Amino acid sequence: MPNQLDWMYHNSHHSLFREPFGSVPAGTQVTLRLLIFGSGVESVAILLHKDGGHRQEIPMQLQQRDTEQLLTYLPEQCEIKEPPEVFLFTAAITPADPLLYWYSFKVQKEGQIYYYGNVSGKGGAGSITDAPTTDYQITVHHPGSKTPSWFKDSIMYQIFVDRFNNGYEDGKIKNPKKNSVIHAHWDDDPFYIRDPQTNDVICWDFFGGNLRGVLKKLDYLEELGVTVIYLNPIFESPSNHKYDTADYHTVDPMFGDNRLFAKLCKKAASKGMSIILDGVFSHTGSDSRYFNKYGTYPELGAYQSKESPYYSWYKFREYPDDYECWWNIPVLPNVNELDPGFITFNITGENSVLKKWLGEGAAGWRLDVADELPDEFIKQFRQTLKQTDPESVLIGEVWEDASNKISYNKRREYLLGEELDSVMNYPLRTSLLAFITGQCTDKQLYAELMSLYENYPAHHFYSLMNLLSSHDVMRIATALKDAAPGELAAEDKEKHVFKQLQLLVLWQMTFPGVPCIYYGDEAGLEGGTDPLNRRTYPWGREKTELLDWHRKMTSLRKTYDVFRTGEWEPFIADSDVFGYIRRISGGADRFGQTKQDNTAIVVANRHLTEPKKVTIQTGVAELSEFIEVAGTGEERDGGKIHQAVNGLITIELPPLSGLVLIDKDKARV
Repeated sequence: MPNQLDWMYHNSHHSLFREPFGSVPAGTQVTLRLLIFGSGVESVAILLHKDGGHRQEIPMQLQQRDTEQLLTYLPEQCEIKEPPEVFLFTAAITPADPLLYWYSFKVQKEGQIYYYGNVSGKGGAGSITDAPTTDYQITVHHPGSKTPSWFKDSIMYQIFVDRFNNGYEDGKIKNPKKNSVIHAHWDDDPFYIRDPQTNDVICWDFFGGNLRGVLKKLDYLEELGVTVIYLNPIFESPSNHKYDTADYHTVDPMFGDNRLFAKLCKKAASKGMSIILDGVFSHTGSDSRYFNKYGTYPELGAYQSKESPYYSWYKFREYPDDYECWWNIPVLPNVNELDPGFITFNITGENSVLKKWLGEGAAGWRLDVADELPDEFIKQFRQTLKQTDPESVLIGEVWEDASNKISYNKRREYLLGEELDSVMNYPLRTSLLAFITGQCTDKQLYAELMSLYENYPAHHFYSLMNLLSSHDVMRIATALKDAAPGELAAEDKEKHVFKQLQLLVLWQMTFPGVPCIYYGDEAGLEGGTDPLNRRTYPWGREKTELLDWHRKMTSLRKTYDVFRTGEWEPFIADSDVFGYIRRISGGADRFGQTKQDNTAIVVANRHLTEPKKVTIQTGVAELSEFIEVAGTGEERDGGKIHQAVNGLITIELPPLSGLVLIDKDKARV
């Protein structure tokens, strides 16, 4: 923001300064512009480099010199008492390769060199420095890369199978593991039994959830609005979580069998649902057909003999007891993912793990710990996956901004067009949770979300797995309860958390990407970190008001195209208010799919006690009326009409409340 110190301005989120916005296909011309306030400038240049490349200095040319007009591009809150002379400099670049490009600006003024860059690291407006500074990112992806259209329209539900539902009416648990604990009561708390010396788990606890239980709850999931079921690992293994795979080709006998899985996929498909599997390919279990440390299987395992067909899969330092393992956990020996035999077995072979389960009805895979899988493995996996079923989907477990992730000192290529379709959107969860609990400002939330929007190719941004909880983090209800004001009485805390949950679900279901409900969240299930975040679904003890709210929000998302693939335009209206416009115009969404034109406004007030009155620019002057189609808080019954005057609409929001408005002519009420 220009003042006596800031006499340069660039905002990567504004089309005047960077056109086109965000990620681009390789070969696309990108125009960059910089505002300079006051005279005395001798030269202006872009400092440009691509990952691993040398920095180029590209001269910028004076494009415009119109103080009055140029000042209109500055933020509204910027006040300049005596407007200086304003100059607009411009240059165009054409990134040729699918990778990350980086740029900042270098300006010589009155004999001194200054730099302007992305000091916040989140894009948007930058800052002046007297030394080379943090660069802006341009994600350049392969031309023609895309993600499945059906997936963008989906609502996902994650199931940790042992804890979801037992499909046997008598509660019988079939094929229990040796040396395991079977809980007598479904609503017991899960626990670990560990060796006090090594902290290794020496005995696993089970509750008896199975695939038959998932099959029997398909009607429930259909009513909830679910169209994709993501199953945590289901393959044979000694543990309850199944991330220590023992046999990639076999459903664990406690969960059912291969025929039952195929039946589940077929029945789910008849209800418009797809099944996504969890693939664990960075390691196996030590008690597996492939490693066979304990002689459980008749095959000759890698631990038993160097003559084993699986020996080359593993990384032994000193055979057989000193081997690489995942996070130094002995029961999880790491594999060499690029071993030709491992690639054939899991990806390219006639009966590979990938092909077998797609053949049984799976619609895609989620890759566990994607940052520990080589890019070459993921590329081969995707290539074979798409050759087998072009509409299948590939999701990666990535916890950070996946566009610029570095793991093991290597920049990852997840989103450049040859690897993943989607990643788990933990950054969204972190940002929304921080804002709703008062741990970050409205401007910080805006910057975090805009950074993702800017860095991710659009087809990936609209395919992100938008979660509030998972099997690896504290459940959202518990996170909110822990952050609630300490002075609240227990009953008041429950009401407080419920209102916050309503707002988060409202955001989740109206935000670009694929909303993912972690089993039980819709019923108010609580739980801290592992294993308490893996409690059983509370059948018969659901918090019905929260469950009904989830159903209402999923129905809203499915009713209106605009919430799935409409344009997304965030706004800041007050320090405690955050919202966005969703829009489809011209009869098609941004991916060229035929969709209904509409404009929607989503806005929420996080303040615990204060109502907020905000005025919002709708951006569509000809629309004069919006209607409430959803809202939280006691005063929101829906159906109220709001008038927009000259494109501006004023909304009153009670404390801890949210509101969804739709163009009245397009509403289905």
